[in-house]
Amino acid sequence: MSEISNERRARLNRLHLSGRESKVFDPRDRLTDSDGGELCDASIAKRNEQWWMYLAGQAHGSGATEIYRACLPEGEPLAPSRWKVIRNSDGDPEPIAGRSLSVRWDGKGGRHCPSYVRGWDPGKNVWVERIYYAGAAENIWGPYTIGYLEWNGEFWRDQDEPVFVAGEEWEHGSVYEPNVIYHGGKWKIWYVAGSNHENYLVHGYSESENGCTDWSKHKVFAPPEMKMFDFCVCKRGETFDAVFTRLWMGAGTPPSETGLWWCRSAAPSGSLSDWSQPIQIMTAEDHGWHSGPWKPSLQFEGPVSERAFVFFNGSYRTADPGPFPFVFTLGCLEIDLHADAVSDVRSSIRGSEPELIHVKE
Repeated sequence: MSEISNERRARLNRLHLSGRESKVFDPRDRLTDSDGGELCDASIAKRNEQWWMYLAGQAHGSGATEIYRACLPEGEPLAPSRWKVIRNSDGDPEPIAGRSLSVRWDGKGGRHCPSYVRGWDPGKNVWVERIYYAGAAENIWGPYTIGYLEWNGEFWRDQDEPVFVAGEEWEHGSVYEPNVIYHGGKWKIWYVAGSNHENYLVHGYSESENGCTDWSKHKVFAPPEMKMFDFCVCKRGETFDAVFTRLWMGAGTPPSETGLWWCRSAAPSGSLSDWSQPIQIMTAEDHGWHSGPWKPSLQFEGPVSERAFVFFNGSYRTADPGPFPFVFTLGCLEIDLHADAVSDVRSSIRGSEPELIHVKE
């Protein structure tokens, strides 16, 4: 860890002290709107003056995962509370799309980690809304390919083929956890390659003019030693912020770098060295309903606001029998991300792991 000035350290301390965590969904907490279902992997979007949350989960704790949605009351500002899950007549969360076309590549293993984006389709010559996601053909644990649902003006429509698949040796045959934005005439995707079970996670990057075909050569954005997961990019004013996870897949106490990290850049670059030196904004400390957070989804209170909302996945162990005695939860971190805290710091060497600054609790 590098030496930093007292003034800069004070700014970092102010940054951390402004954070507040809230539980959003927990299948075993009746005070949330989960109603027994596991709802996580949030992607937050404002559509027609209303905030929407797109989620992956299982309504009854088993079977292929679906993508669901929740919303805040129309006109209300972004907040961690008052989210209502859209349900069917039986009271179960209602999937946002069927599988009339996509069943071949996401039918048995389900749909995971949605990422909402609005961008330009040069083939149709129109602006389109899409929800990119990872689909698994046979098993909920993968391997995965990436495709999308597209809004046709009336409903979200599935696609007959994935649009992004593993092709490089370092991807180990599986790509997932997409985070997609549209900027500068390009659909830009940051994604995970590899396998959690192999304890091998590489973060990749690619871009395309139409978000469907002719993707640029897949390149390593962060090396496997960094254990980066879910690099979520959000535009703020004329610059860009990102929050990402560093995972710990081993046994025992997670190392101090496990948790959520924040960085900034003048442009949404596909090179990690173009982003500022990251600052840790959440650790893996056990809070009962979550520890070791992952899948952050970043949004700001306003176009140039410092108040950020970082929705994230959590989990906790239960006394249930079986091979997976855990419950997945969804939380939100409200935090003031002061732009000047990282504006003067850059990562060191392209392709290497950046030096990290920890914010003390």
